[in-house]
Amino acid sequence: MANDLSPEHEIFRNTVRKFVETEIAPRAREFDKMGRFDKSLYRKMGELGMLGLRYDPKWGGSGLDWSFTAVMFEEVARCDNAGVTMGISVHTDMATPSLHEFGSDELRQKYLVPSIAGEMLGAIAVTEPDAGSDVAGIKTRAVRDGDDWVINGSKIYITNAATADWLCLLAVTDPEAGYGGFSQIIVPTNTPGFTYQLLDKIGNWGSDTGQLFFEDMRVPISNTIGEVGRGFQQQMMQFQDERLIGCVSSVAGSTALWEKTKQYCQERVLFGKPLSKMQVTQFKLAELLTELTAARALTNLCVTKRVAGLDATLEITMAKIFVGRVVRKVADECIQLHGGFGYMKESAAGRAYVDTRLISIGGGSDETMIHYLAKMLGI
Repeated sequence: MANDLSPEHEIFRNTVRKFVETEIAPRAREFDKMGRFDKSLYRKMGELGMLGLRYDPKWGGSGLDWSFTAVMFEEVARCDNAGVTMGISVHTDMATPSLHEFGSDELRQKYLVPSIAGEMLGAIAVTEPDAGSDVAGIKTRAVRDGDDWVINGSKIYITNAATADWLCLLAVTDPEAGYGGFSQIIVPTNTPGFTYQLLDKIGNWGSDTGQLFFEDMRVPISNTIGEVGRGFQQQMMQFQDERLIGCVSSVAGSTALWEKTKQYCQERVLFGKPLSKMQVTQFKLAELLTELTAARALTNLCVTKRVAGLDATLEITMAKIFVGRVVRKVADECIQLHGGFGYMKESAAGRAYVDTRLISIGGGSDETMIHYLAKMLGI
């Protein structure tokens, strides 16, 4: 974010930074081995007001603008564990936004209030084995039976699959209605007929990811978020913040990696002098920071527009494409500068090498983003 943030922003930044330094960073490798983030820490985050920054105080939120969200994820992303950052962002900016914006007061009281307090954990369930970036291709069905939805189908690559208390599920409720045939439904994970299977990822080890299965699972019609048939539109609105969170956290995390790499190069002696004194190293580090600065500037433009309440879809689409490519390059060059140590799991560069690859896939692949961008530009 820009340097002209208010004292309130800096107070909040220091609060988040202290939490990250004391509660997350020291346990980063532990969370990797666990394959998930310690769920008990969500309550501490709730007590610090970190889980409902932009939400109405009526439901326990802080009523702040998007700039505070950016500050929070700039700090969280420096925890040296991209999986943890992802797990938190799924809860705060993927599972709960539609519930806050469109859910009934009953649903908000039952699921949003405890989620903001850190007493419940949410997940977003959209992607399916045969429908990823093409959200309109999902097949999971919710059929009305009296006052219930009867749900059958499966979802895949779902973050917080094993730890979520409830899902924001996108399902087909009217297969003949096109884009008007989808609905978002709150699904408690203790509902009979729900099961999951964990997946083994190449990176982002600090969050649990799995495939979800729904077999004749019944949930009340009243669990529908907003109007029946408006789920696709609601989901598309939520995707913009998801993508922007990814840009903010990726740039911040990669900048932290650049700083660690610079320090490593200053300390690593090769052929009688520090690695940082070699021109090839200097050129690489200078170029990487230049590209990171450009990525940060584009991301900050998106944040500025969101704070002003303006449509930032075009810029967020551009940022997701550009940031994804920059952070992948940074990770690749930094692992090279670390040499053999960079190939170790304990190395921040090694972890970043596999973690950063996801941003160009999750939340809409590069190819999908470029397709959307071309359409918006009238090409």
